[in-house]
Amino acid sequence: MTPSSSTTTVAASATEAPAPGLAGRLLGMLRSLFLRLGVLPFMLVIAFIVFSTLSDQFLTVQNLVNLLRQSVYLILVSMGQMLALVTGGFDLSVGTVMAITSVVSALAMQSFGAALPDATWVVVIAGCACGLLAGLTVGLINGIGVAFVGVSPFIVTLGVQSIGFGFALYLTGGVPVSGIPGEFSELFGFGTLLGVPIPILVTAVCVAGMGVLMARMPTGTHLLAVGGNAKAAALSGIDTRRVLLMAYLLCAGLAAVSGLLLTARVETGEANLGGTVALESIAACVIAGVSLRGGIGRVPNVVMGAIFIGLVQNGMNLASVGSYLQMVVLGALLIVAVVADQVRHRMVAPGGH
Repeated sequence: MTPSSSTTTVAASATEAPAPGLAGRLLGMLRSLFLRLGVLPFMLVIAFIVFSTLSDQFLTVQNLVNLLRQSVYLILVSMGQMLALVTGGFDLSVGTVMAITSVVSALAMQSFGAALPDATWVVVIAGCACGLLAGLTVGLINGIGVAFVGVSPFIVTLGVQSIGFGFALYLTGGVPVSGIPGEFSELFGFGTLLGVPIPILVTAVCVAGMGVLMARMPTGTHLLAVGGNAKAAALSGIDTRRVLLMAYLLCAGLAAVSGLLLTARVETGEANLGGTVALESIAACVIAGVSLRGGIGRVPNVVMGAIFIGLVQNGMNLASVGSYLQMVVLGALLIVAVVADQVRHRMVAPGGH
C-alpha cells in the first residue's frame, strides 16, 4: 500500500467515524425524551406533519384558535380522568356526568325561568347549581362504591354510566331540552373577555387550580401515593378512602363544568352529550404519560394530550375523514399509547432495556 493510499484511507475513516456517534447521540436523546415525556411529543410531530400535508387550512391561525376552543371540553374531562387514573382506577361515567349536568341544568332553568321571568341571572345561577349538584352526585356514588364498598372502579363506573344515561333519557324523553336563557349561551357558550373566549378562560382557571392542587398541595401528593402503593400510603397515615372519594368527586366536578359549558354552546340540554368522552379522556391521559397502574400523572402533559386528541379530530375533519373511520383512528391511538406505556415502564424498571 502506498503512502498516498494509506493517507486516503485514514482520512476517509476519520470522516466516517463521527456518523455512528451522532446517530447514537440522537437515539439517546429520543430515548431520554420518551422516558421523560412518553409518546406524546412524537405523536404531536407526526400529526402536525400529516395534517399540514393533507390540508392547507390546518396551520392557519383561525383553525388553531378554533381547535383550542373545541378542546376545552375534553381538557376539563381529561384532568378529572387523570385524578382517577393516578389513584389506580378510572372513570367510565364522565360522559354520563356531562349528560346529567346538561339535562338537569336545562330543566332547572326552564322551570325557574317560568317562575321568575324577570330574574334571568338568578335563573342561570340556580340552573347551573342544580346541574353541578347532579354531576357531583354521580361522583359521590362512584367514590363511595370504590372507596368504602371496595367495588372495582370498572364495575362501579360502568354501572353508573348505564344508569345515568338511562335516567337522562327518562327525564327528557329523548328530546333536547329547550328554554335556556339566551344570556347563558351568550356568555358561557360564545362570550369573550378581552378577546379571549369565556370557555377558554374558565378552562385556564381550572387548569391552574389543578396544577396547584397536584404540585403544591398535600392532596396531590396523597393522590399519587395512593395510586403508587395504597397499602404503604395507609401505613404512612394517609386516609386512602377519603383520597379516593375526593378523586372521584373532583373528576365528576370537572366533567360537570365541561357539561355546563357544552350545554351553553349547543343551547339545549342533551341527554346524549359526552357519548364518547370517556374513551377520549382515557386516551388523552395515556398518550400524555399517565400510567394505567397509578401513581404517575402531570397536569400540563394531560392538557397537551387532550389538545392532541382534538388536533387529530380537527385534522381528520379538514381531510374529510368519515366519523366512523375517526372512531377507528381514536381506538388505534389508544392501543398505541397503551403499548408505548408498557414499553416505557419496562425501560424505566430496574433491568429494563
